[in-house]
Amino acid sequence: MNAMVQEKDKVATATATGNSAIQRTPEYYRLKADAEDFYYRESDLLDERRFREWLDILADDIVYFMPIRRNVKFGQHAARENTKQGEGMSWFDEDKWTLSKRVDQILTGVHYAEEPLSRITHMVSNVQIKAVRPDLDKPSELEVTSRFLLYQNRVEYETYTFVGRRNDTIRITESGWKVARREILLEQNILLAKNLTMFF
Repeated sequence: MNAMVQEKDKVATATATGNSAIQRTPEYYRLKADAEDFYYRESDLLDERRFREWLDILADDIVYFMPIRRNVKFGQHAARENTKQGEGMSWFDEDKWTLSKRVDQILTGVHYAEEPLSRITHMVSNVQIKAVRPDLDKPSELEVTSRFLLYQNRVEYETYTFVGRRNDTIRITESGWKVARREILLEQNILLAKNLTMFF
């Protein structure tokens, strides 16, 4: 019995400290399925332009960050490839207020880059839970990574594809799951699109 308690404590410690070796229990797979469903619902909200409902699944203290990626020499990518939050430039370094203002601007119907509206499809894959706090039995916060492909088409001939990764902190609350932090790593050094009016 003591050995079982020690093993459970070991798993809880591994998940709480962000160790990717989370024990693949039925609870883990249920949680992973819930995370995938959460992302699919989020994609539907964005693709269907239900932006107010999307704001509701963001925590009030959300950090929404997309660094600019640099071309760096071999061996320097870990330290220099991505700009740092709060330092220098980034594509996005936003909070709930700025995200809501962007939504307000689009919903006026006179946004210069969204009139006419874009047609957008989000695809999410490779969802992995990297850490669970405090533990799998009663999780309150998850560290989740995923890959995304975002397709945008507007007017007659403007078509853009965005591919990248997301590192999220998801908070599980009584009112539902909330995105508390999102880091978006776009796999481009130079932005090929005319603007970034979409949400990732």
